[in-house]
Amino acid sequence: MSKEAAAEGAAEFRAARDLLLRLRDDREAAHREFIWPRPAVFNWALDHFDEVAERRPDRTALWIVDEEGEEEKYTYRYMSERSSQVANWLYGQGVHPGDRILVMLGAQVELWEITLAAIKLGAVVVPTATNLTEGDLLDRLDRGEIKHVVCSPVDTEKFIGLHGHWTRICVGYMDGWLGYPDSEHAGLEFHPPSRVGPDDPLLIYFTSGTTAKPKLVVHTQRSYPVGHLSTMYWLGLRPGDVHLNVSVPGWGKHAYSSVFGPWNAEATVLTVRQNAFSPERLLDEIVRRGVDTFCAPPTVWRMLVQTDLASWKVGLREALAAGEPLNAEVVDRVREAWGITVRDGFGQTETTLLIGNSPGQPVIPGSMGCEMPGYRVVLIDPATDKPADTGEICVDMTNAPPGVMKGYADSPELTRETTRRGLFHTGDLAARDANGNITYIGRGDDVFKASDYRISPFELESVLVEHEYVAEAAVVPSPDPLRLAVAKAFVTPAPGVAPTAETARAILAHTRDRLSPYKRVRRLEFADLPKTVSGKIRRVQLRREEAERGTIADGSRNPNEFWEEDLSEPDD
Repeated sequence: MSKEAAAEGAAEFRAARDLLLRLRDDREAAHREFIWPRPAVFNWALDHFDEVAERRPDRTALWIVDEEGEEEKYTYRYMSERSSQVANWLYGQGVHPGDRILVMLGAQVELWEITLAAIKLGAVVVPTATNLTEGDLLDRLDRGEIKHVVCSPVDTEKFIGLHGHWTRICVGYMDGWLGYPDSEHAGLEFHPPSRVGPDDPLLIYFTSGTTAKPKLVVHTQRSYPVGHLSTMYWLGLRPGDVHLNVSVPGWGKHAYSSVFGPWNAEATVLTVRQNAFSPERLLDEIVRRGVDTFCAPPTVWRMLVQTDLASWKVGLREALAAGEPLNAEVVDRVREAWGITVRDGFGQTETTLLIGNSPGQPVIPGSMGCEMPGYRVVLIDPATDKPADTGEICVDMTNAPPGVMKGYADSPELTRETTRRGLFHTGDLAARDANGNITYIGRGDDVFKASDYRISPFELESVLVEHEYVAEAAVVPSPDPLRLAVAKAFVTPAPGVAPTAETARAILAHTRDRLSPYKRVRRLEFADLPKTVSGKIRRVQLRREEAERGTIADGSRNPNEFWEEDLSEPDD
């Protein structure tokens, strides 16, 4: 494939990117004018990132702040040259286009170097969190058909009992492992042994397993690099911005907001390392580092609003939340303290950003916003399989938007089921108003019936976290002999709040005043919420545990569990 074809592909990509940057505050025009680029020849690292490095060699691409506040800055030129060097070295160690590399690294420069190098080489990256169990790793090595493993010295121990024909590469030096530092002796110019196609695999993600055994999501040389133009648009990034994303390496959101989104915009990726999360320290760094755009999951936002936010004079232009819907109460507190509105967005590991409140547009309380430029989102009634105002969030695949996965690597059947009738089915439920604003309801398998009414856990959780005693909450059905099920809330108390009967009474009274009788939270248990390693609440685990308890006939309670009837006053 010629250099001319690669240059044409890069130019097509940049033209689409530039249009979104120009129309960042004009959603209607962006929807009307944006067309997905579909270059026949395009390697994002070689044709986009390296080109940025030529034009902006001294701009900071990656900025890492460690536990002690010490910083490391890496320019676009450095990351371009270093990734070419690593690509040469990996090829010399037997890594070839199409090979799958399990990359288990924290927020360290080598993670970004290897990601760029693998893209240049055409290898397939399998991002992996560092806190997985031996069973998780064995599953990934086996089902992922891994040929090479990259990890830090401390994590090599996790692989001692795991056998297989895969190359061992250590970011450091360990007996029996290839030493990644040796890559510093490789050449700085990289010429790919072959050009992989835009539909060839680039990334394989193991989903975080909120509801079932992790699935193997395949993204291509086009789907994440090009597809994340939608994420760049939602983030509201501008060239040269400092973008801080709170996300654990190894999961899709890290690629969303710490790789492709900001680097598509020629911005700076900032990461702040914390062994134990401190909201105060994170806020200090936002101020100290001059952060322009900030994205964090709802768990982090809920911790931030436990502080006196107004004490930090942040210079943020954009504030965003993703992973799960953010409760309106948190949005209000941030707006009161900083004068900016936290904008929600919706996407999955299988896609790029699908729905969001775009920059500069009015935010409707509780709404995720509208579909992103380039996507057509339809809601399908699960009962009729027809379009409706309330239903499953689906992507119209008529024009094959690039940001949707290629499929599930080990399940053609599940791929066909998920993409049936020309739609990509997300499994999430939402409602759309007359103006096109989409409001999240919940996972299809999280919604339940109580007294013949459908209950959305998110709606009840939003009311719960409004109360000052509640830090986080998750609602699941609890078996009941009369109503079939009642809503039960698992609550993590706010700092300094004791899990007492009086606390439970106050919280339940709060929900009683704000919810219809059929939606009321009837049971409450104080507990630490189980979460996936990517930070999402595992309602499926709580739901299963409640179902296994069955109908309570003997009046027994779990520790720190309270029922509405336990706390009733004589005149209630």
